[in-house]
Amino acid sequence: MPKRFRLTRRVNIAMTEDGYRRLRRFAQDAGLDEGEALSFLFENFDSITDEEKLGHRLRVFNSDLEDRKK
Repeated sequence: MPKRFRLTRRVNIAMTEDGYRRLRRFAQDAGLDEGEALSFLFENFDSITDEEKLGHRLRVFNSDLEDRKK
């Protein structure tokens, strides 16, 4: 029997404009709303990410983060 899909957590998050546009595009392409899309991404995080690329992209993001905050 499939697990019932309930959105039980509500979080106030801050996102970049680029990140939010990408989330909205992904959600629209998948036929989901933004909350459902985020749930899908995090529930399936390990199977949809490439560990080697993730580490590299995270290092790049972190190295640019302070400049982006200004």
